[in-house]
Amino acid sequence: MVRKNGSVTSPHSPRPAAPAPRLIATDLDGTLLRDDKSLSERTVAALAAAEQAGIEVFFVTGRPARWMDVVSDHVHGHGLAICANGAAVVDLHAGGTFLKVRPLERNVALEVVTTLRAAAPGTSFAVELTTGIHYEPLYPPFFLDPGATVAVAEKLLFEEEPGAAAPVLKLLAQHPELEPDAFLATARAAAGELASFTRSSPTALLEISGLGVSKASTLALCCAERGISADEVVAFGDMPNDIEMLSWAGRSYAMGNAHTDVIAAASGRTVANNEDGVAVVIERILAGTLDG
Repeated sequence: MVRKNGSVTSPHSPRPAAPAPRLIATDLDGTLLRDDKSLSERTVAALAAAEQAGIEVFFVTGRPARWMDVVSDHVHGHGLAICANGAAVVDLHAGGTFLKVRPLERNVALEVVTTLRAAAPGTSFAVELTTGIHYEPLYPPFFLDPGATVAVAEKLLFEEEPGAAAPVLKLLAQHPELEPDAFLATARAAAGELASFTRSSPTALLEISGLGVSKASTLALCCAERGISADEVVAFGDMPNDIEMLSWAGRSYAMGNAHTDVIAAASGRTVANNEDGVAVVIERILAGTLDG
C-alpha cells in the first residue's frame, strides 16, 4: 500500500476515470478527411452526434481559412476553427472572419529567411498572409491561388510603412532535395530561437510560425476561455504539427496512418483516416465504452 496526500492507494488499483470529454479537437488532412479530401457520412454523423451531446468540436488545422470550405458546413454552435497551425482563430459561420491572429513578425520572418538560406542552400519560400499566399519563383506553385504575387521573399516581406501590411500567419520553406525530417531538424537547429518550426507535408515543406505559436497553444487559449481543462479534451492528429496538441490534451489519438513521432506522442491510437478513425473514437465516447 502507498500513502499519498493522506490517502491510501494500491499500486494495483485501477486508474481514476478520466473526466468526461467536453471538447474534441481534430486535425483535418490525413486525420478527419479521407485521402480524397472528403468527409464520410459516418464522420459527418459522428461530429453532429458529438455536438448534440454537448461536446464541442474544434477543427485545428494547418490550412488557411480560405481552404476550410470542405468542413465549414460541419462546424455547429460555436462556428470556430483554429487555422494556420494556431496562427488564427476564424469564424466559419461568418465566412472565415478572423477573430484572433497570432502573427509572425515580418522582421523575424526576414531573419528566418536569411538563416535558412545559409543553413540549407536551395530553400525557397512562400508567405501566408491573412489576405492570401505569395511565393518565390522556385517555390512549387499554389494552383488554388491564382492571384498570388511571385517575388523573392525579401520583397514579399517588405513593408513600405512598418505595421501597415497584412499580418503574416506563417512562412513556408521548401527544399527540393532534403529528407523532410532532416530539413526540420536543420531548420530548428539554425533558427529555432526565432520562430516555431513544424511540418505536415510528406515532402520537405516546413511551416514556420511566431515563437510559441502552435495548434496546442491556441487551442489552450480557446479552452481557457470556455473553462475547459486539458483533461477534458480529446485530440486527433497524424503529422508532426499535431504533436504538441496531442501531448497537451488529456486523451489523444494518433491515426493508423500517423508519423512515428505522432504515435509516440499520443496516449492512444485509432484506425486510419480512410477507415474513419476519428468517428470510431467519437462513437465509443458517446456509447460510454472509451477506456479512461
